[in-house]
Amino acid sequence: MNDQDTRTAATAAVTASKGGRGYHHGDLRNGLLEAARTILEEESLAALTLRAVARKAGVSHAAPYRHFPNHEALLVELSIEGFDELREALVEAAKAPGSESDRIATLGAAYMRFVAARPALARLMFGGQLPNRDQFPTLGLKADAIGETIGAALHDNALGLAVWGAMHGLAMLVLENVIDLGQRRSGLHVLPARAEIILRSLFATSRD
Repeated sequence: MNDQDTRTAATAAVTASKGGRGYHHGDLRNGLLEAARTILEEESLAALTLRAVARKAGVSHAAPYRHFPNHEALLVELSIEGFDELREALVEAAKAPGSESDRIATLGAAYMRFVAARPALARLMFGGQLPNRDQFPTLGLKADAIGETIGAALHDNALGLAVWGAMHGLAMLVLENVIDLGQRRSGLHVLPARAEIILRSLFATSRD
């Protein structure tokens, strides 16, 4: 594609519409990401192609390439957004008063709430679908920020790492349907309350 074709495709992407609605320059990227999130959670990672995102967003097939040069770049951006959303949830949970075990339970519930709401995104963020993570340093920084946030909330980085490991291990066991915490019958929305109970039991000897 030459420069003229690129400019033409970009112009078409901005003016393309779904049901008559056009995307202006400022919201095309957000529209594409919203379409990608919907496909990821409502369909599957396999269904999440740049062409499918364009179709879902109601723009031309060339439109996604304006912001995402390839499929991997789109997945990386979704993961970065996921890490930011998860960290914000943990920061908010950390504001709740209480003993150390109370804070651990509250943080665990927030973590599980995110996983229950965004199961496919959680798999993407932490799974093997991004084999070239080392080529995207921001991903590592965003993941590190999760552990740092938990450690800061508990005033102990080592404890924070242990709590994160427990939270995440529990979440992945549930998502892979290895264990049943009630989600098979009632759905993922039961996970936050179940996680609180388990984490309180696991860290019952914490230093309150």
